[in-house]
Amino acid sequence: MHKNHKHSEIDQFTVAGINYKKTDACVRGLFAINDEQYGNILELAKAAGIRELFVLSTCNRTEIYALCSERDQLTDLLCSQASGDRETFEQLAYIKSGFDAVQHLFNVSAGLDSQILGDYEILGQIKKAVKFAKGHGFIGTFTERLINSMLQSSKAIKTETQLSGGTVSVSFAAVQYIKERYSDIADKKILLVGTGKIGHSACKNLVDYLQTRNITLINRTEDKAVQLAEEMGLTYASISQLDEAINEADIILVSTGAEEPIVLSEQLEGKGEKLIIDLSIPCNVEAKAGLLPNVTLVNVDELSKIKDETLTKRRQEVPKAMEIISQHMQEFAEWYDLRKHVPILREVKSKLQEIETIYTYGNDSKEKIQKVLNSLALKMRNQATPGCQYIQAINEFIA
Repeated sequence: MHKNHKHSEIDQFTVAGINYKKTDACVRGLFAINDEQYGNILELAKAAGIRELFVLSTCNRTEIYALCSERDQLTDLLCSQASGDRETFEQLAYIKSGFDAVQHLFNVSAGLDSQILGDYEILGQIKKAVKFAKGHGFIGTFTERLINSMLQSSKAIKTETQLSGGTVSVSFAAVQYIKERYSDIADKKILLVGTGKIGHSACKNLVDYLQTRNITLINRTEDKAVQLAEEMGLTYASISQLDEAINEADIILVSTGAEEPIVLSEQLEGKGEKLIIDLSIPCNVEAKAGLLPNVTLVNVDELSKIKDETLTKRRQEVPKAMEIISQHMQEFAEWYDLRKHVPILREVKSKLQEIETIYTYGNDSKEKIQKVLNSLALKMRNQATPGCQYIQAINEFIA
C-alpha cells in the first residue's frame, strides 16, 4: 500500500544496524554506543547536514535511524565512534529505507524483534534514545510524528494483546537460570553489580521469585544502590568494596554498562564456586573468567534461549500485533500524504491574505480564508490535481 510514496522525507528515512540475529554478545559489544559517543555522532551528523537522527543501543542491538540522502552516511557515523571496524559492521548489518524502515521501528518497539519475544523493556530504551536526540535538536516534525505513532501502536499492542503477557525478559531469564541451578537459594549470597534499569528489574525479580533478601547491591553512583537497598530491604556496599563482595558471593549478576570489564578473572581465581551472569553489552565480565574451573559464566545470548510456555502464548499473539501495527502505519502514511501538501496550502493562504489586504473583504475574512483552506486540504487529499484546486480556492474566496 506504500509503494507510490516518492517524496523526499519518507525515502530518506533509513535505519542501519546490527542485532542478535547475526551477532553474539561480544561482537555487539564492539558496536555499543554510550552517551559520550552518542553526543559525538550527533555533532558529526550536524556537520554532515543531517537534521533528524537518533541512536538505539541495547543488549540486543545497535541501530542508527535518520533522514539522510546517502545510506553510507549512517555507517560512517556509527563506525566513527564504535570500537568495531566498518568491514565487520557491513558484513553483519541490515539497512532499510522508507516504509521498510518505519515497519522495522514499529516491530522493534513492540518487542516483535527482541531476543526474547515481547520484551517490553525495549520501548523505554527507545524513549530514552529519542529524548537524548531531542535534547540536542535532532527530532524534527517527521521523526516526532513517527515516534508518536509508534508509541500509540506499542501501547495498543500492550493493552489489546498478550504479546508481553506473563513475565519473560532477560532479567527474569537470569532468575530462572538461578532457580534451576540451585535448590538451596536461601543459603547463597548474591551480589548485584549495577542498579540501572536492567539491574533494578533483576533485583526485583530476585526478591519476588527467589524469595531471598541475601543480596548485596553495588553501584558506581552509591546513592542509587542505597535507595534500591532501602526500598527492597537489602544490603549495599561501595564500589571500593567490590573485591571483597566478589570473594564472598556465590552468585554474581553484573549490569553496569561499563566500557571495559569490571569483574576480572584475577578477582575470581581460587575464590570458590561461583555463578556469574553478565547482563551487560559490552560484556562487563572478563571473558577468560569463564575458563576458570570454579566459575560458570553466562551472558545474555545464553539466557535468551529459555523455553517457556509464556513464550508459546506470546507467539500466538503476533498476528494481532501485526494488524495493530498495520493500522497505525496506515494512519502515519495518511498524515504524511497530507503533510506533503503543506507548501501549497501555505502559498494559497499567503495569496488569499494578499487579496484580502487589497480588496478588504470584511471582518469575517480570516474565517473565510480558513474555510477555503480546509476545503482545499480535503480536496487535495482526495484528488491529484493541486493546480486546478489552487485556482478554485482563489475563486471561492473572491466569490
